[in-house]
Amino acid sequence: MSNSASPSKSTGGPRPRVIVFASKWRDDIHEQLARLRPVLERHVDIAEVIDDFSVTLPETPADLAVVLGGDGSILRAARQIGFRQLPVLGINLGRLGFLADLQLEDLEEVLPRIVNGEYRVVSHLMFECHVQRTAGAQVQALGLNEAAVLAGAPFAMLEVQLYVDRELVTTYRCDGLIISTPVGSTAHSLSAGGPILRKDLQAFVIQPISPHTLTMRPVIDSADRLYEMIVPEPHAGTSLVIDGRVICVLEAGDRIRVERSSAQFQSVEVHGQGYYRTLREKLGWSGGLNPG
Repeated sequence: MSNSASPSKSTGGPRPRVIVFASKWRDDIHEQLARLRPVLERHVDIAEVIDDFSVTLPETPADLAVVLGGDGSILRAARQIGFRQLPVLGINLGRLGFLADLQLEDLEEVLPRIVNGEYRVVSHLMFECHVQRTAGAQVQALGLNEAAVLAGAPFAMLEVQLYVDRELVTTYRCDGLIISTPVGSTAHSLSAGGPILRKDLQAFVIQPISPHTLTMRPVIDSADRLYEMIVPEPHAGTSLVIDGRVICVLEAGDRIRVERSSAQFQSVEVHGQGYYRTLREKLGWSGGLNPG
């Protein structure tokens, strides 16, 4: 499967079928969904409305997923869609919105262009994380942003061993260690001082959190490698967190394996919504100084 952006072409066939994701846990979701539905129904057929991201996704045929919310809603929708990823159009009701960067008021203008095939689908790296526990059990999860080992209570410094392709890289003494995709490079990894990667690159960022040794810098390596983390002596609250969700509390000797998934997150991009425009607007890159 190609990892590059590919344009979509109108077939002149039936109206696109969409699944709408709208989290019932948002206080304003019913009001926003009421605003959204008439706009959608003028251009597409709504195949399903999902308001509970914890249930199994119905096997409803659809051409597109529309996610109403912020980046967190898109992360939950991507996890729920699982290995049957659909092109996702994110409508931002949150604050920053790197993934959900379309505003609700822009939908009336953008939807006809999408129906006419005037958009492209950009595929993004996802990962699978497996935890091999010392007792023999396994924990596994699909992720889009990052897998992070966080020190937790009692919040003392943690030692985390990193292996790449089963070769020991180093032992970090830090508050945690993040293995991030390019999509996740503008999330927790960026807050910890990591670099920004273009979202369609096929690479991972290894980013320590508050490392004890100042020469411990972020590392970028190929998505085709196998990444493993081991915490020899975890604290009582040391946890594995994937896309902001606690997966498990770690025990001594647990081996966390992170590798490329066959699933790829697919974002819908229309002309004028390029990657650098998103960075410029979301990160406040004004390009100059205001006169004093």
